[in-house]
Amino acid sequence: MATIPTRHPDRPHRTPAVVGGFAALLGVRPPDRDQWRHLGEGLLIGDAAMDDLVDWMVRTGTAQTRPLFDRALTHGIAAVPEAPEPLRAFFTEVETVPDWVDHETLTRAAKVLLCSGADGMYIARDVAMLGGYQFSGFNKTLLRTGALEKGSNQRWAETMRWAMDVVAPDALAPSGLGHRSTIRVRLIHAFVRRHVAAMPDWRTEDWGLPINQTDMAATLVGAFIAPAVGGLGMGLLLRPAEADAVAHLVRYVGWLLGVEEQWLPRSFRDGVRVLVHTLSALADPDESTTALAVPMSRDPLSWNFERFPALRRRLAYAQHLSVTGTFLGRRTMRALGLPTVVVPWYPALRIPTNTMRSATRQLPGGLDRAARRGAREQERFMRTVVETGPTIGGAAARLTDAA
Repeated sequence: MATIPTRHPDRPHRTPAVVGGFAALLGVRPPDRDQWRHLGEGLLIGDAAMDDLVDWMVRTGTAQTRPLFDRALTHGIAAVPEAPEPLRAFFTEVETVPDWVDHETLTRAAKVLLCSGADGMYIARDVAMLGGYQFSGFNKTLLRTGALEKGSNQRWAETMRWAMDVVAPDALAPSGLGHRSTIRVRLIHAFVRRHVAAMPDWRTEDWGLPINQTDMAATLVGAFIAPAVGGLGMGLLLRPAEADAVAHLVRYVGWLLGVEEQWLPRSFRDGVRVLVHTLSALADPDESTTALAVPMSRDPLSWNFERFPALRRRLAYAQHLSVTGTFLGRRTMRALGLPTVVVPWYPALRIPTNTMRSATRQLPGGLDRAARRGAREQERFMRTVVETGPTIGGAAARLTDAA
């Protein structure tokens, strides 16, 4: 194994107070010596199966291989009888559902995630994604794929469209909507990894591989486990079985994304462990942090409100800043270049409503009703953020066409 990249800290960082406090309640410990080494080594590991497939696609010619890939993705590898062996081998693997996958648990997890409604999306946006900009290791890749030019609003919408695809009905069955979207994201990751790593200014000895295993694991649990933890602070309560169902969904989605077994949670507590360990190993803020975080914090000032747009944009800006400041704290807000004195008025207002909704979810048919309501809230919020429906990948996806 090559020398661990210099971005890997000498010792674990302190995790954010909300995550750290919850982890302590669950008895989750910081990484031990072996786990710490694995976190550093993971910075140099990509996704061998997809990376090999993309190498073959490029060597053979993407004009020839990409249509075959897309047909297999949409209709299954059986619909591509002329598929060359590399393509057939890859899709045979990802279409073979592991024995440990429980479809009833996946269905329950999707409904639980939908129940969080717009508030769940706010936490994903204002805490997980915006807070993630403090970890400059992620930003090195983002900036080289046009993150500033595309804008944080579009990038977040694309990420959330993928997450919404994952929790759609029967989405994770082979060739289901979430299954297809996840494999497409995996393909984009491989093309980005190949493209960015070949750039003359990319320093592997310092930063590791673009979109490496450690960063993918952090992104995975950050997209699903972190919002679930944060949601507790807004009254979005989960029963233990519901929390474990979410972790089961994360495990399968991570498997489809090409994340290694050691980073795939077997329970919600284990998901918190992965979250704590990866957060403790991510790179410190740098100049890219404020360059990405400040514009995202101001995105609500341009959102699409039909009535009283000027007033509602200012209210939305204050609302989302309230969520960010409440959960990230002053030290992180300062690192992000955001106001450090923020009143936690929005989370405080939402706790009673969300707590009551969490209770009524336990009534007969309550989970289904809450999931339908939450789905409507999320779609409505997406229309507020972007007028047209975002597609998976955006600017990064165009790298697959240029290869």
